[in-house]
Amino acid sequence: MITTLVFRDGRHHTHNPPVETLASLRAEPGVMLWVDLSAPTPEETAAVLERAFALHPVVIEDCTTDSPLPKIDPFDDYLHIVVHAVDYSKTDKFTTTDLDLILGKNFLVTFHRQSLRIVQQVLERHGRTGHGAQPVRGPDRFAHTLLDQLVEAYKPALEELRADLEAIEEAVLGEAEPHELFPQVTALRKDLAALRQIVRPQRAVAVELAQGKLGFIRPVILPYLRDLAEDFARIEGQASVWGDQLILSFRLYLKRSTHQTNEGIKMITGLTALTMPPILVGGWFGMNFRAMPELTPVWAYPVAAAATFGFTAALYFYLRRKRWL
Repeated sequence: MITTLVFRDGRHHTHNPPVETLASLRAEPGVMLWVDLSAPTPEETAAVLERAFALHPVVIEDCTTDSPLPKIDPFDDYLHIVVHAVDYSKTDKFTTTDLDLILGKNFLVTFHRQSLRIVQQVLERHGRTGHGAQPVRGPDRFAHTLLDQLVEAYKPALEELRADLEAIEEAVLGEAEPHELFPQVTALRKDLAALRQIVRPQRAVAVELAQGKLGFIRPVILPYLRDLAEDFARIEGQASVWGDQLILSFRLYLKRSTHQTNEGIKMITGLTALTMPPILVGGWFGMNFRAMPELTPVWAYPVAAAATFGFTAALYFYLRRKRWL
């Protein structure tokens, strides 16, 4: 689907003119274009990227295929910017959709193979006419607004991650079983690593844009781009801090589990030790030797019983004192 906004002298003028007129509109003085291609057909892609804007074949190929990393490619008449819009859900966290921005002096072309709510929101905001319309001085303002909304889209993901981390910390302090806790820790650690891998290269893109060396971006926009780079850095730092918290919680759980295991082993050892006096006394008196004088006296049994219970009781109180029981 192709959505086109035409601005004259900074004001929204026309909505969705024929694609065949885009090249001539682009050449008119005082005209600014924003053309958005959302899940376009091959015919729509060729009509806009090839014929209307005559983009480089490499740019067209990058738009129509997945780009592994965000990047900036400068050309004579435009900048090609690739960013990754996050698509967060509980079933499949941190999948991303490529968002390509072709930024020129008086036009912005956005290309994404899946529908993106952030793009639709910005289109609706800048597509207003009448009293609610605001003047727009350049396509770089559109680009910054899109990137700013892209950062805002991370907030639901961050809230979900915070909730997951707090749930794991509560489980560590509770009575969580290893088979329940380990998958949660592994999944959250994977999500945090994915978040850092997504945000880090986009922060580099924002920093490069904020330097103002590439052109096509007015100096008045540069402070906003620097703030954008700081937002990306803040998200990356938060993910790193949460990763450290997760490791600390997991180590605490392992120490607690080890302590509980040691306590159990000590108790089992203590119970085993309590059986030693009866085994020793019973084993001695149970030997089948005919000439054992200690078996014949009347006091033999009381002495054996007293020795068994006495040694067992003494060992029990000793183990209690040592806190093995």
